[in-house]
Amino acid sequence: MNLRAKKLEQIIVWATENEDVRVMMLTSSLVNPLAPVDDFSDLDIEFVFDELTTYLSDDKWISRFGKILSIVAENEEVFDGKHAMRMVLYDDYVKVDFKLYSKKEFLNEINSQTLQEDWDVGYKVLVDKDELTQNLKPPTYQSIIIKKPTEQKFNQVFNDFWWDMTYVAKCLVRDEIFYAKFMTENMMRTDYLVPIIEWYIGSQHHWNITTNKHGRLFKKYLSPELWMKIEATFSGSKIEENWQALFGFADLGHDLGIELAERLRYNYPIELENHIRKYLTDIKAKL
Repeated sequence: MNLRAKKLEQIIVWATENEDVRVMMLTSSLVNPLAPVDDFSDLDIEFVFDELTTYLSDDKWISRFGKILSIVAENEEVFDGKHAMRMVLYDDYVKVDFKLYSKKEFLNEINSQTLQEDWDVGYKVLVDKDELTQNLKPPTYQSIIIKKPTEQKFNQVFNDFWWDMTYVAKCLVRDEIFYAKFMTENMMRTDYLVPIIEWYIGSQHHWNITTNKHGRLFKKYLSPELWMKIEATFSGSKIEENWQALFGFADLGHDLGIELAERLRYNYPIELENHIRKYLTDIKAKL
């Protein structure tokens, strides 16, 4: 039995014997058939308590499962009063995310018309002393499937993709590497390139595939040639490296955008691309 499985057994025994715990569920990647699992995968555990306040005011119960190296505590107000969180790293390096519900809030979630995303990703009921989960809808796993973009969404993302390149370029001219990195990584990559690549992969698999969070599985579904183009968008701290990466973004956006537009039968903004490319080339030439 590995350390994570041993930890899970400890927690199940505690939950079973503790009268305050009414429900224990395992969620996320370990119970999702579409998710990659390895030795670093977390335990995501949900508890329903008869009296939640006691367990929020004193976290000593968490140390029953091992020596704590680090803990992040977030109470109900962070999540609109629905639940609390205790995210824990133990000294055996098993990480456990505990989601804590009162019975009332848990039943409110169960009685919702739609299954909340954390449960739709997958769940397994390990303890249920009052049959509280008997009306819990089964997971569909659809919330993590890549969705085909509308034409409006497609246009918006590509318009913003090209527009924000101008901010990166100005930052590089000004030698403002912090702001350049913010615009490149937070905006260009996270807000635009990630969904573009997701759409590209989704379009190749009949919109019935997931690449997990923030591109974790991109490399698995892309050709070596395309992956090299993606790698070219990453850079270090040197200004010239960042210029090269910016043009890497432009080349990649063009290739993916043209192919996607053809598959989706949308119009790709080639005129906008040409204008922005000229802008980038012109201001770089003045350095």
